[in-house]
Amino acid sequence: MKLEMVTAVVTGGASGLGRATAERLIAAGAKVALLDRRNSSGEQVARELGSSALFLPADVTSGSEVSTALQTVREQLGSVSVLVNCAGLGSSAPVLGPRGPAKLEDFTRMIEVNLIGTFNCIRLAAAQMAKNEPSADGERGVIINTASTAAFEAQIGQAAYAASKAGVVGMTLPIAREFGELGIRVVTIAPGLFDTPMMAGAPEPIRAALVKQMPFPKRLGRTEEFAGLVLHIIDNAMLNGETIRLDGAVRYTPR
Repeated sequence: MKLEMVTAVVTGGASGLGRATAERLIAAGAKVALLDRRNSSGEQVARELGSSALFLPADVTSGSEVSTALQTVREQLGSVSVLVNCAGLGSSAPVLGPRGPAKLEDFTRMIEVNLIGTFNCIRLAAAQMAKNEPSADGERGVIINTASTAAFEAQIGQAAYAASKAGVVGMTLPIAREFGELGIRVVTIAPGLFDTPMMAGAPEPIRAALVKQMPFPKRLGRTEEFAGLVLHIIDNAMLNGETIRLDGAVRYTPR
């Protein structure tokens, strides 16, 4: 898929991995719609990115809000050909701690945003992609999700987060198989330790301890490295139905 022909939707596009992805897509010639919360900096980011960017406030867990946003994208930028799901939550809490059992609503919220929100955007974007004119290869669209290496070996306290991200990994292959006949590819990236706003809130001793676990390179991942993989996935039609670890070979200890 030629990037200069792409109309992309990036959820969580106002910051972190989403913003870096939007920046790289626009630099490559794509048009990008940033979907993020109403109280995010999405409008300011879209202005900074220029005329090829559009900010649309939407809660990824809301079918009506995402549907309305995608219709606006179609009207203002063209039919969606790429979806990059970066919106998500991250937190840590024991299942059974000093205050008793974990709050069920906290677990539910994590699943709602990270897993159900991703699925919601997939189903609605795919409905639009299915109507696109196919390329010479028969390709109509590309969907890229964000999981986490916590889906494979999460630490103590990450039960909710790990479950939500493992769900994203688990649905990647069956959706890719289903969408194959439509010419829509589905790939998931599982990042490791990246220098994002979510990580910025961690105390420096914790950040240093995490970096110490990294085999190579001995640093946190850079958001532009995630964005670079997104662009390669879009360009490489043989990448489909796969979850790609982007983690510098890190494997987490239990704590």
